[in-house]
Amino acid sequence: MIQVSPRDKIFIAIKPVDFRIGLDSAILLSKDLRQNHSPVLFLYLLTKKSSIKILAYDGQGMWLMQKRLSEGKFTWWPSSESELAIIDPKNFIILLFNGDTKTLTAQKNWRNV
Repeated sequence: MIQVSPRDKIFIAIKPVDFRIGLDSAILLSKDLRQNHSPVLFLYLLTKKSSIKILAYDGQGMWLMQKRLSEGKFTWWPSSESELAIIDPKNFIILLFNGDTKTLTAQKNWRNV
């Protein structure tokens, strides 16, 4: 079970990654973004686009998780000029279920005035 709070940072790599580079190399890709030992998630789309890997930092160490689709490919993945993008927890959950955030609507996050 993945628990994500609204304050957690979720970074997503725009270009697909070949994970034959190994876990240590993937950790190095995300090393500069870990600040203040706060929880953070890094999402990587694998080259075949049928699975994603999630690298989670919990303040003490790294976790590696993988979501592989039974059939098909992930239909939505953000596009950007930069190598990384930030997504919010709502879009993260939609992505895990292979949804498209452009076609789904949800209530905006409530903010204290």
